[in-house]
Amino acid sequence: MAGPVSTVVQGGPDRAMLRRRAAIISVVVGGLMLVMKGGAFLLTNSAAILSDAMESVVHVIATGIAFYSIVLAGRPADRRHPYGYGKVEYFSAGLEGALIVTAAIAICYEAVHDIIRGSNLREMDLGVIVVAAAGGINLILGMHLIRVGRRTSSLALVADGRHVLTDSYTSIGVLVGLILVKITGITLLDPLFAIAVALNIVVTGYRLVSESVRGLMNVADPSTLERAVEVMRSIRTDNIIDMHRLRAWRAGERRFIDFHLTLPYYMELQEAHAVQEHALRSICDAFDGQAEVMIHLDPCGKDCCVFCPKLACHARIYAQTVERELTVAQAQGAPLRTVLQPTEA
Repeated sequence: MAGPVSTVVQGGPDRAMLRRRAAIISVVVGGLMLVMKGGAFLLTNSAAILSDAMESVVHVIATGIAFYSIVLAGRPADRRHPYGYGKVEYFSAGLEGALIVTAAIAICYEAVHDIIRGSNLREMDLGVIVVAAAGGINLILGMHLIRVGRRTSSLALVADGRHVLTDSYTSIGVLVGLILVKITGITLLDPLFAIAVALNIVVTGYRLVSESVRGLMNVADPSTLERAVEVMRSIRTDNIIDMHRLRAWRAGERRFIDFHLTLPYYMELQEAHAVQEHALRSICDAFDGQAEVMIHLDPCGKDCCVFCPKLACHARIYAQTVERELTVAQAQGAPLRTVLQPTEA
C-alpha cells in the first residue's frame, strides 16, 4: 500500500496585492532617493555622497527585478513548471546581492581616487540635510518591506527591504562623515567614510547571495520540518506507528514536504487512505494552503511492535517496550523496519 498524494493551494489575492504594492512603493521611493542623492553629489562633490548615490542606482535596478520576480512568483504551477515559479525570488535576491557587491567595489574605486587626488567639497550644509532626509525615508521603507515580505513569505521583498535598510545605514554613515568633515575640516575623512560604507554593504550583499544559493540548492527548511512534525504529533492516533524519511524545502511562499507513514499492515485501503488524507490536509492547513505534501504509506512489521502505540492489536508479537515520540530528528531518519513478515503475525 503506497500511494503518494499531493495538494497545493495558491496564495490568496490579498497577499499578492500586498507584495505588489510594496514592490511598487520601493521602486518609486528608490527613484526619488536616486534623484535626491545624485543632486546632492553634484552640489557637494562628496565621495561619500557619491557612494550613497551609487547604492541608490543599484537599489532602483534591484527593485525593478524584485517587482518582476514577485509578479512571476505569483503565477500558478503549470505543465512546464510543475513546482511553480517561486524559485525566481531566489534569483532576484542573489542578483540583488551581486549588484550590491559590485556597487561596493565601485565606491571603493572612487574613494581611493579621491584620497590620491584630494577632495574638493562644497555646499556641505545642503548635503547634510539631503542625506539625513534620504536616510530617514529609507529606514521607514526598509522596515515596511521586511514586515510585508515576512508576512507574505516573499524572499524578494525581504531581500529588497534589507537592501533598503543597508541604504539607510549607508546614509547614516555618510551623514556622520560629513558632519565630522564640517567640524574638523579634515576632507580626507570623506573618502575614508565612503570606503567604510562600502565594506559594510559588502556584508549585506554576501548574505543575500548566500541565502539565494541555499534556496536554489533546496536546503532543508527547519521551520517547515518542525511545523510538519508538530502537526503529525497533534493528529497522531495509535494507527500512526511511525513517521520517517521526512524532507522539506521551500520556494518563496510555497512549501514542499514529503515523508513516509507506517500503518498497521492489515488496515484496509479505504481506511489507510483516510488517515493519509487527514494528515495531508492538516499539514496544508498549517501552512495556509501554501504547501504541496506527498505521503507514502508503509505497512508495519514485527520489529515495529516494540514501539507501536496500538496496544490492542490482534497481530502483536512483542510487547511495547519503547514509547517512540515523533521528533524532527527521528522523522528525518530511515525506518526501523521495511519488510513485512506476515508468517509470524
